[in-house]
Amino acid sequence: MTIKKIHQGLIEKEFSAVELAKTYIKNIKEKDKEIRAFLTVTEELALSQAKEVDKKISRGEELPLLAGVPMAIKDNMLVENVKCTAASKMLENYIAPYDATAIKKLRERGSVFLGKTNLDEFAMGSSCENSAFFPTKNPRDLSRVPGGTSGGSAAAVGADMAVYALGSDTGGSIRQPASFCGIVGLKPTYGAVSRYGLIAMASSLDQIGPLTKTVEDAKIVFEAISGKDPLDATSVEYEKKFRDIDMSKFRDLRVGIPKEYFIKGMDEGVEKVLRNAIKKFEELGAKIVEISLPHTEYALAVYYIIMPCEVSANMARYDGIKYGLSKSASSDNLLDVYLKTREQGFGEEIRRRIMLGTYALSAGYYDAYYLRAQKVRTLLKQDFEKAFEAVDVILTPVSATPAFKLGEKITDPLQMYLSDIFTVSVNLAGLPAISVPAGEADGPASPAGGLPVGAQIIGKPFSEYAILQVAQVFEQTYDSRN
Repeated sequence: MTIKKIHQGLIEKEFSAVELAKTYIKNIKEKDKEIRAFLTVTEELALSQAKEVDKKISRGEELPLLAGVPMAIKDNMLVENVKCTAASKMLENYIAPYDATAIKKLRERGSVFLGKTNLDEFAMGSSCENSAFFPTKNPRDLSRVPGGTSGGSAAAVGADMAVYALGSDTGGSIRQPASFCGIVGLKPTYGAVSRYGLIAMASSLDQIGPLTKTVEDAKIVFEAISGKDPLDATSVEYEKKFRDIDMSKFRDLRVGIPKEYFIKGMDEGVEKVLRNAIKKFEELGAKIVEISLPHTEYALAVYYIIMPCEVSANMARYDGIKYGLSKSASSDNLLDVYLKTREQGFGEEIRRRIMLGTYALSAGYYDAYYLRAQKVRTLLKQDFEKAFEAVDVILTPVSATPAFKLGEKITDPLQMYLSDIFTVSVNLAGLPAISVPAGEADGPASPAGGLPVGAQIIGKPFSEYAILQVAQVFEQTYDSRN
């Protein structure tokens, strides 16, 4: 059920919005016992929103494309009067006082909010195992992770428990779960979607985006949530152009393949899928151009300096005084309140990143770590600018492996961080990128067959519509099961 099919079905009265909402709520009740994608199911809210849509239809009012479409929301985005935990004990009972801008836009269009999805705590992790409450499982193979940090959103869409979902992407947190769960995930350009009402993790890297079944659905949701917001000074307005690609013009498309992204240690199945994707682009008439992004080898190190520094600053607000968890009753003085609240409220990974970031920002180390990382970040950005002089889009893997086993990397932070090796550069450079299903990896098959593998298509700043067009042609002409 794509967004347009649902829209058509509602207009033609094949089913009502309430019937549709009830079907998805039933799916959640049946499937989520095992998958555990949702932290909060907002059944009453969903049914009341669906009733409003049905009233509009009965009155013959014009129906927005997203009206009546059931969707899920990563639990680090505020929905008024609904719990927003960021999958942390720190905010376990926090009720959002207002809507995030992206949520407000979807509410105005009549979307039906099914609930809030699980994530790695405060969006820190790569597997959805760092949640303070429970890990989420991959719907394609329950013994594997769905990816992180938007693992709950990806699993909900992959298991037909939502038509689409919103996620946030700081270093690959939309694209990697999309790849692992065999769905589409769009990370917009930094500033294309307002971050107002998104619980901040790393403010210069975070971006909200959609997880969907199809590229067309991703385009529809992106169009709805993007644009300038006076409440977010980093957001921008830009011309939105989306036209069906003329296949004869597709022959002029220059696709860059960075040599640095095909590395030793990449899973053979993943490499095979990506090589097949490159062949498919060639068959469609695109020109394949080998490019170099020479500073790629430093991207992960740069990311894991800049991101913890911003985490350290953003997590300082959780002090047990203003809102959220507070251990003031069991403390004798103000310092005790801070220490006990943060010790009991934050999980191990959060504390690790706060310590890394605070150290890198401390006197005597700021120049050696943070300042140097920012300089290399500029070099990474310049690598992409130079590459885009020669090519229109860049095609890379999303992850070096398909979905790994639950528990496989949770005790080894370095191995977990390496899951982000192909995705962090895009966030550091502020570029748009999309993960689109490209095939299945051979090897240990999941119950549904092979394990999904996504291809990442990267574009110039604010070229979402170009990469969506390219991804749509790829999706329509490529059998992702081969």
